[in-house]
Amino acid sequence: MKLHREGYSILFSVILMSVAAVTGLKLLGAPICILYIASVILAIIFFLFAQFFRVPKRSITDELGQITCPSDGKVVVIEKVHEPEYFKDDRIQVSIFMSPLNVHVQWTPMAGLIRYAVYHAGKYLVAWRPKSSTENERTTLVVEDSMGREVMFRQIAGAVARRIKFYISPGDMVKAGDEVGFIKFGSRIDVFLPLDADIHVNLEDKVKGRETHLATLKG
Repeated sequence: MKLHREGYSILFSVILMSVAAVTGLKLLGAPICILYIASVILAIIFFLFAQFFRVPKRSITDELGQITCPSDGKVVVIEKVHEPEYFKDDRIQVSIFMSPLNVHVQWTPMAGLIRYAVYHAGKYLVAWRPKSSTENERTTLVVEDSMGREVMFRQIAGAVARRIKFYISPGDMVKAGDEVGFIKFGSRIDVFLPLDADIHVNLEDKVKGRETHLATLKG
């Protein structure tokens, strides 16, 4: 496991603030027990931040038509919806909610050509609200496989998440499981699949990005 590059500046800031806090306590003449307690608390805070920015090593099976979960989290939505931004038709939406304890890297759900990659500024509603999919800060990404089948996945900011990063552009070729983005501090991922796709997850399932088999495309 390694640390994601998005966390370097934050972790460095945490270290600096921790050193400043302990130094300040020493200058104020705080007793050893207070210094020890403060050091333990600051070490725990650093560990929690480091956990948030962790990038686990995982293998992926790249099979044509197989859709892999693009993020860690819990499945909170499986339903038929109208997708108005790109497809402009009905799709099966599968939403994965990420808590602050989950890995927050996003990966491509399948190999192919990036057809669409657009950032939208927006609100910061709590991520489990249905309107967050269309009103919150978000990016919409579409990948097309070698058979012309397209899958959309959307990074959505939440009430705490205030920064979405994505690293792909239209025209890029990606492999299944390539890293495509990162959401700082929470939120969710929506995946939009064809209506005839076979879904392999259920509501409340805990899933792992690059590992859990989300669906299979037909055709």
